[in-house]
Amino acid sequence: MELASLHLTHAIALYHHYWLADRDDLERKRFANAMLNAIYKGKFWEVSDLFKSNPDAISTRFENGKSALHVAITAGQLRVAKELITITATEANSHQLKIKDESGNTALSFAACSGMMEIAKCLIEKNKDLLNIPDGHDRLPVQLACRAGHEDMTRYLYRNTPSERLRGDNGFYLLKECITKKMFGTRVKVDKGSVLSDSVGSVGSVAPRRKATKIYDLKLMDAIAREIVHFICRRLSALDEDEFVQSGAVEATFQAIKNGIPEIAIEIAKVNTNILWNGTDPEDSRNMFACAIAHRQEEVAQFLYEFNARISAALQLQSELRWFQAVEGIVPQFYNHQKNHDGETPSEVFVQEHKQLLKDAEEWMQKTAESSTFVGALIITIMFAVAFTVPGGNDQNTGFPIFLNKTAVSSTVPSPTVPFMVFVVSDAISLFAASSSVLMFLGILTSRYGYDDFLKSLPVKLIVGISSLFISIAAMMVAFCVALFIMLQGRLWIIIPVTLFAGVPVIIFVLLQFPFLKELCTSTFRPGIFDRKRTTAEEKEEIKGIILSLQQPVLAI
Repeated sequence: MELASLHLTHAIALYHHYWLADRDDLERKRFANAMLNAIYKGKFWEVSDLFKSNPDAISTRFENGKSALHVAITAGQLRVAKELITITATEANSHQLKIKDESGNTALSFAACSGMMEIAKCLIEKNKDLLNIPDGHDRLPVQLACRAGHEDMTRYLYRNTPSERLRGDNGFYLLKECITKKMFGTRVKVDKGSVLSDSVGSVGSVAPRRKATKIYDLKLMDAIAREIVHFICRRLSALDEDEFVQSGAVEATFQAIKNGIPEIAIEIAKVNTNILWNGTDPEDSRNMFACAIAHRQEEVAQFLYEFNARISAALQLQSELRWFQAVEGIVPQFYNHQKNHDGETPSEVFVQEHKQLLKDAEEWMQKTAESSTFVGALIITIMFAVAFTVPGGNDQNTGFPIFLNKTAVSSTVPSPTVPFMVFVVSDAISLFAASSSVLMFLGILTSRYGYDDFLKSLPVKLIVGISSLFISIAAMMVAFCVALFIMLQGRLWIIIPVTLFAGVPVIIFVLLQFPFLKELCTSTFRPGIFDRKRTTAEEKEEIKGIILSLQQPVLAI
């Protein structure tokens, strides 16, 4: 009897427990339905009453783990959301604002995606930590707003998000989204120490969507889009060869060519000219020129053709020599004298492989020196003759120039003495600079044209020769203008136009020769490939260790 009574008591207790559980579950469902109904209909007063009648309602979760505030924001119920923020943001429940749903979204994440500015402001006012909480995909609210295309929301969240949270990957992701959504009015500051792979990758990821975004249409007429491209390229220019390859710039260049964005490809190619000759498409191993032709990119092909015509073989050979010396300097010394199966050392292989390039470089260098020598000799002839036929002539009695010590004729006509001295100095500078230029070009013409000469000697002579020639032409035009000023005695109506026209040859020379001279200086005087400041001695030793670990020695370049 006692055992039966015990079983009966236990059965009654279990029945009572499950009955209460079912009743509680039913009550929760009724409450949830009432809450959802009030939220979706925008009845904020009913929502407030429901929370007052049930203090535990604040922790209630709906579908996919959403809170009542999450539901109100996604439903677009502004007034209800504000009421829920007021209820949730009490001192005891302030942590509820940070609650995430099953996908990792906070209330601010939903507000950012929906573009609900008022809700975002209310949430940030109550708890600024929400700006730093990412979603399930590690995206900050400002990134979500940008991804959704809400420009005003993006600007607001960007201004309030701590700068340290927008460094590195976060900053570049935001930059990429701004480019994709054409939010060029949003200025994104990128940390100097960040890796550039994401920034270049962002350019590449935008390229396939050219038809949708059309960021770079009409030759980058949009100044802000141009600024973005230039910014990324400036950062790329600070990288050494290894970092440049690792940054993804090569892939971005070929992707830009394939998708009809020649501006990006050209700008990156200007930063690192090695990509013109050594860069290959990862997909089909084409070089840049072949890729441009295959995809009918006339602008890129024209740029490459003109670039190669301008730089020619001399700098190509210089680039090859730099790479050869760089690798030769880091491999163990005994490898430099080992022979391959054909009995050739690395140096002999290099010479054999670059015979035609050396011939082309020699021919180009000689033609450049010959034409420049002719111009320099012509200037020497003119300026030497001018030195003895000065404006105003010479005094028949003393032989001194008349304008050397001549006083002013009147208060309106100044003394020609100072302009005359400027004329003499300009003539001398032009003569000396032209002479230096001719000597440099003669040094090029009489060179032995060995491989080592193209590394430093010949490029330096060419740089000095062209620079001296420019100085000579500029000084010659100054002498011409001053001579007119002396002879025309203050007739400005003719002096000013003639002086302006005299500047045209100088400007033309700069426009035609400065890009080439800049490229020549950069290629000649930049640090060695493995001698950049970012490459430490330890890194060099590590490279040597890797080479030593190879089973076969390095025999050819």
